[in-house]
Amino acid sequence: MNSFGQIFRITLWGESHGPRIGVSIDGVPPGIPLSAADFEGDLSRRRSGAHGTTARREPDRPELVSGIYRGVTTGAPLTVEFANEDTDPAAYPPTGSCFRPSHADRTAFVRYGGCNDPRGGGAFSGRLTVGIVAAGVVAKKCLPGLRFHTRAVRIGGCDDPDRFGEVVAAAAAAGDSVGGVIECRVTGLPTGWGEPFFDSAESLLSHLLFAIPAVKGVEFGDGFAAAEARGSQRNDLLTDAGGHTATNREGGINGGLTNGNELSFRVAVKPTPSIGMPQPTYDPASGTVQPLTIRGRHDACIALRAPAIVEAAAAVVLADLSMRRR
Repeated sequence: MNSFGQIFRITLWGESHGPRIGVSIDGVPPGIPLSAADFEGDLSRRRSGAHGTTARREPDRPELVSGIYRGVTTGAPLTVEFANEDTDPAAYPPTGSCFRPSHADRTAFVRYGGCNDPRGGGAFSGRLTVGIVAAGVVAKKCLPGLRFHTRAVRIGGCDDPDRFGEVVAAAAAAGDSVGGVIECRVTGLPTGWGEPFFDSAESLLSHLLFAIPAVKGVEFGDGFAAAEARGSQRNDLLTDAGGHTATNREGGINGGLTNGNELSFRVAVKPTPSIGMPQPTYDPASGTVQPLTIRGRHDACIALRAPAIVEAAAAVVLADLSMRRR
């Protein structure tokens, strides 16, 4: 399914090299001022253009086609569309030939019996994340008082932001790619958002974060480092009646519920699997392993544009949880 959420519910649609892509959002409250200009800030953070990002240049002009009247939301489902204006479908092999390593080519071919659109990954492409970013813009309008701070904190194993460009450039020059780590912090959250066990705040955030292509890991607070510590070393000690703690190693969540502290999590983004180096891969047409050099236009580091997507995913989840709480 391409839908997520219980009350604030989003549905992504379209393909990487199809005519249009977009998102439909149900559960948007009526009366929220909204225009195409409201989307530009977050869309510009996701847009390519910086060194190390794809040469595909999509303007990503949002078209509000439903759920809006006289500049405010109506309460009906809101649909935001984007035209794909800079496509190059000829750069991709036809369905069922030379499966690209670490892509969805083979799994989609098997799952859909060869009927899937292979151009640029089709419906599995990161291109569809523009819809998540658009949904995040609307979600943040439903979350007054919350502040989001999202950035890349590691690129290609380097923790120095001043050297990120150098690391990405070196990989691109070699026809290779690098991954990264994105950190997201959200302030202003009250206590009690989340549903114990299966719809815990961590569960829902992880669910949508892992739906972002290239995300391979999520950790809250001190994450995996907690496994190496003792309880006496990492417990968050309460300091006042408001639930504030001396440390925030839990990442702002206890028992699946937000605890009033800052929400803090990190996301691991894998290196772009589309690289310029020749790679051996199975070719079902010949039944043999053949060398493949992937064509097309690809990011040398997906993590450079991922912060806007990660932040949007968090906003979508938090908007849904806030509406459940009310």
